[in-house]
This record gives sequence, structure tokens and C-alpha cells, in this order.
Amino acid sequence: MKAFQPAGSASFADVPPALIPDNPDRLLHANVVNAEESRDHTLSRERHHFVRTVDLPSRVLSMTIGRLEAGQATRKHRHNYETIIYVTAGSGVSNINGREVTWQAGDAFYVPTWAWHQHRNTSSSESALYIACENAPLLQSLGIALREEQ
Repeated sequence: MKAFQPAGSASFADVPPALIPDNPDRLLHANVVNAEESRDHTLSRERHHFVRTVDLPSRVLSMTIGRLEAGQATRKHRHNYETIIYVTAGSGVSNINGREVTWQAGDAFYVPTWAWHQHRNTSSSESALYIACENAPLLQSLGIALREEQ
């Protein structure tokens, strides 16, 4: 991904008077969960659980697919972007700033900005699978996205 280069205040006069339709080359990321992208394997190792990044040209939203094996937990972390998580399979619990949120397949939950949180699969036999949507790319484009892990 190309690093965002702000135009600077001198380019203010270049703002067009009308929208130019965006027509990116890629509109599909096929077979996300089974992709063999090396950066996703690195991300999974860093996060201590299975993570796959949906690679589409959105400038504002990101989406990841995550899986927690039976009894597995994410690292405790926080970030300054919002997250909405939709659980597609399994069940578990998330500790969000000291509040316990119990979830199961079909549930969606919210992680506010800069809230310490950790997700844990409470099953002893089933994986939990979730989709996380975040506004991280928006903050990255502004140069202000932050993430901290314990």
C-alpha cells in the first residue's frame, strides 16, 4: 500500500467543484479466509490469533476476519479507531474497559476508541469466527492512527 502523502495547504485551490467518480480496478477480494498472504501470517503471529485482512481499496473503513480457537484469547490492546465486531460462529466474552460482554454467533458488539479490550473464546471445543470493521484507514490517512498492546 502506498503511503498517504498529504497535499498540504497550498493545494487548497485545487479542490474540484464537483465529485469525480471513483472507479477502482479491484472490487473483489476472493477467498479471504484461505488467502496465503505473508503479511496476514505476520499479523496473525503478532496478534496471537488467526487474522485475515480484507484487501479492498476503501480509504475510510477496514475489515478483518478473525478466528479464536477453543479457549484462545487475543492480546489485551487498545486503539484510537472504532470497531464493530460481528460474530459469525462460536461464542465468547470480551472485556472492554473492565466491562464484560458475552457474545455468540449472530451478535454484534462495539469497541469504543482507546478502550482496553481483549476477546476470548469460551468454548472448549469450537472455534469462534468474527468480522471486525474499523475506521482505521481514515485515521491512517490523517497520520493519527494508534494501537497499543500489553
